Amino acid sequence: MQTRLLERAKTLEPKHPNKSTRLFGGKSSGILNWNNIAYPHWYKMYKRLLGNYWQADEINMSSDAKQFSSLSQAEQDAYLKIIGLLSTLDAPQTRIALLLSLYTTDSSVQSILAVIAQQEAVHNESYSYVLSSIVSLDEQNEAFELGRKDQVLLKRNEKIIEQYNVFVEEPSLENVLKTMVYTILLEGMFFYSGFAFFYNLARQNKMVGTSTMVSYINRDELEHGRFISELFRATLAENPDYNHPAFIQWVYDQFNESVELEIEWSKYVLAEVEGIDLQEMTGYIQYRANKMLRMMGLHEIYPEHVDNPMRWIRAYVDNFDGTKTDFFEQKARNYTKTSDLNGFDDL
Repeated sequence: MQTRLLERAKTLEPKHPNKSTRLFGGKSSGILNWNNIAYPHWYKMYKRLLGNYWQADEINMSSDAKQFSSLSQAEQDAYLKIIGLLSTLDAPQTRIALLLSLYTTDSSVQSILAVIAQQEAVHNESYSYVLSSIVSLDEQNEAFELGRKDQVLLKRNEKIIEQYNVFVEEPSLENVLKTMVYTILLEGMFFYSGFAFFYNLARQNKMVGTSTMVSYINRDELEHGRFISELFRATLAENPDYNHPAFIQWVYDQFNESVELEIEWSKYVLAEVEGIDLQEMTGYIQYRANKMLRMMGLHEIYPEHVDNPMRWIRAYVDNFDGTKTDFFEQKARNYTKTSDLNGFDDL
């Protein structure tokens, strides 16, 4: 198939209709009327994303700051490595959302991606905020260097780096679709062994402030993964020539390889952590992969892990299949503003 490069969407083009004719490579005026969009249910997605608004410095980290030194050495090491991992994954997501928004010719998608980009920026800020609360500046900087220096992490992120950079250099529809696949993997699976670590600490009444922040990030990522999965399906439906066996097999291959890399990373970073069953973690990673594939309209590849083997995690994060926790109720119960208490504003 001949590569079709996309042009950046025009900011305003009044001769075209307000309702976009295609998600990518279509025509639209650039004028957004939420009552006249190609995929009306995405307005609810936009509203849900806005409803998840939160700020990092609303989380009280005073107890975590006192408690960190009492963690085992294995827990401290895992804590810093996983924060390094999460910051490495979240940092490019702001830019990727903005890059996708430059090429979509649907103004509603552009607006949703703008909200996602802002939330990813908050996530990345939150890792700086958390580390500033509990460790020295040198240790903070060292944690953020892991994404550049840790060989296991570099291997794990190699394909993400490659695909994201290829999209920058060659903004074709094929690379838009492939970038969505890696965004779905990132939002829906790559974070989750890290999230589980913090929830495992919380169920032992350790570092509860950090786990609360992580649950807010987790909830955002679930929404992001859900939207990008729907965008992927809609883009394939509009471009059936890309919906062929070779491309779909490519998707399955990326999931298989990414699952193996995530399992390898989890064994590397969690092996000495009390309370984490690595076999159970392997099943949970495969369960997350199955879940994201279903959301993309594809079949599961790990039939033995259709259900979540780590059911205890549901107590710590909202789930699409369960009852949504009321955000403002949880915020009032768990959060107090602390931006003036831990020196983060001085960084």
